[in-house]
Amino acid sequence: MNFQKVEFLISAAAPKDFPKNRLPEIAFAGKSNVGKSSVINRLLQRKNFARVGERPGKTIHVNYFTIDSKCYFVDLPGYGYAKVSEKEKARWSKLMEDYFAASRINLGVMIVDYRHPPTNNDITMARWFIESGCPFVVVANKMDKLKKSELEPNLKTIREDLELPEGTPIIPFSAEKGNGREELVKMILQTVKE
Repeated sequence: MNFQKVEFLISAAAPKDFPKNRLPEIAFAGKSNVGKSSVINRLLQRKNFARVGERPGKTIHVNYFTIDSKCYFVDLPGYGYAKVSEKEKARWSKLMEDYFAASRINLGVMIVDYRHPPTNNDITMARWFIESGCPFVVVANKMDKLKKSELEPNLKTIREDLELPEGTPIIPFSAEKGNGREELVKMILQTVKE
């Protein structure tokens, strides 16, 4: 699969906008300032394909990208940090519920900040993935900002706080340096083949 062959498909504001053409969906979720766009850009080996916002909370719809006509990368709205109205947060929340309820996800990619314990919003998102029954992987981004001695303990905290089921992979990742990219690409390719 050619990760360079990518095009933006649609920004879905409601379930009626979700693509009718069914392809495997790789859904990316994470809080607003966790580097979700940077992780997607690193996977695609592009600088600015997924827009990296100076202000967190740029993704306000469910954005679909077609990868080599073989699958969708789905960029879900960021949660938790963005300075937006309660009404807008409620709209995002409803859109996310609708997306999960449509059970379209073949692989969830939940991005957390390797440097800090998961937030309550991270824990809620992990519950959504677990309860939806779809396979998912946790990407611990920003590993390049940690000391070696912090890597293992922080990983343990993430696994425990998110109450991850046995066997749920956590990939230490650096969108900046590229660590973890190969491992995540392998999981995506495996999902698309199935």
